[in-house]
Amino acid sequence: MLRRTVTTAAAVLAVVLGVQTGAQAAPAPGAPGVGDSYYPEYGNGGYDVGHYDIRLRYYPETDRLTGTTTILATATQDLSTFNLDFVLRTGAVRVNNRPATAVRRGDHELVVTPARPVLKGQTLTVVVEYDDVPSSVVAAGFTSWNRTEDGALAVNEPEIAWWWYPSSDHPTDKAGYDVSVLVPDGVEAISNGVPTRWAEPAFAGWSRWAWRQEKPQAPYLAFLAIGDFETYRDTAADGSPIVTAYNTRLDEATAAAAKSSVERTSEILDWEAGLFGPYPFTARGGVVTGAGDQGFALENQTRPVYDGRSFIRGSNNSLIVHELAHQWFGDSVSVGDWKEIWLNEGFASYAQWLWSEDQGEGTADEIADYVYSVVYPADDPFWQVLPGDPGSTRLFDDAVYDRGALTLHALRSAVGDETFFAILKAWATSHRYGNGRTPAFIALAEQLSGQDLDALFQTWLYTPGRPAAGVSALSIPSEPASWSTIEASHEDAHRH
Repeated sequence: MLRRTVTTAAAVLAVVLGVQTGAQAAPAPGAPGVGDSYYPEYGNGGYDVGHYDIRLRYYPETDRLTGTTTILATATQDLSTFNLDFVLRTGAVRVNNRPATAVRRGDHELVVTPARPVLKGQTLTVVVEYDDVPSSVVAAGFTSWNRTEDGALAVNEPEIAWWWYPSSDHPTDKAGYDVSVLVPDGVEAISNGVPTRWAEPAFAGWSRWAWRQEKPQAPYLAFLAIGDFETYRDTAADGSPIVTAYNTRLDEATAAAAKSSVERTSEILDWEAGLFGPYPFTARGGVVTGAGDQGFALENQTRPVYDGRSFIRGSNNSLIVHELAHQWFGDSVSVGDWKEIWLNEGFASYAQWLWSEDQGEGTADEIADYVYSVVYPADDPFWQVLPGDPGSTRLFDDAVYDRGALTLHALRSAVGDETFFAILKAWATSHRYGNGRTPAFIALAEQLSGQDLDALFQTWLYTPGRPAAGVSALSIPSEPASWSTIEASHEDAHRH
């Protein structure tokens, strides 16, 4: 330990003095983004985050949020400066126990200059203090933090972290999380993972809620729901905690419909595990907001968040199936690039078709025929959107969901059920807690099927127009019993 410390100190001193040994280059700024196809400046270069410790205090009456986030990371290059994705007003910043400078640059970049350079392989401990009113801060043309009648919601995709904690905001930089929130007594603060503190009194009039997410999590999947919630705690058969929460502003009928759906979470997860492999996380549950509070559902890791409006018409199990399927496809296996969004939404949508099949409300064949022949006629603009690369303005287009699901059904038809479900399980297992890209999925499907599938995927994912083969019907098919529910749940899922 001593020798390593001395060596590191000597290297730092050499850099500070401008001494270079051999071909060693001077420390350089980390890149302001990871080069994503749609969002090139999301995430940051030069370091890899291992853990976030987020400690907050929230004042519902004024929407004021104060916080200190500690980031544990490892430098992947010699760094003179590095970036964080963050938009709130920042106070003190420290890097490896020394004060650092931080300046805002561009739309959402916080450029941090440490007091001394950081060397490749060195542990990086960054502490950022902040104090702001998140709902008043605009970035990327909007305010993602959502102030509600009784609190706030930090729930969105792909941008939300910027408004409540500094991060390297891209799905390729996953980390573990501890989230601790002080709120006034009687106010709930729900987040991801396992609850470690549950409304523990902190000081007069204030209580602390704390949550731990041990498994790697993409920054946008971390969420915070603060407000007046009716909460339930239970334990699944595997011993993992189940936490569900329902906003108390829901009317009686809507609350009952929400509970009759979300309280089936553990059952539905177990059913999906039979299709996709073991559930990848250590906690389960869901949160239902006030009707209209956020306008969409999102697959937040371990605990999806649903808008109460999704249950006004009654129970909505298909929506639960969709968001829970994301725990495998989107959360555990996250996109490596945002243009690959079909790997999230197409898979979760196809899970709904499989649920319909299981419930006797229409087979996947029947749904595919109906979608292909009736829902989207050949001249529908739907067929001009490419689910494998839809464009940043069409990230949540219907084609990403429905044509993505049709792609999987075409694959199933080509390789047969046994191989198809083996592919799904192998994909979820081989990329667990990591990231996936379409070429890797195609390669896996070809390996397990022994078939050349390039033409199939090229046709369904990357070719404009309705494919002439793969799904067809001899006559106009009838609407499957499940379709109206599936269609409505897609509106609920992606109305961003």
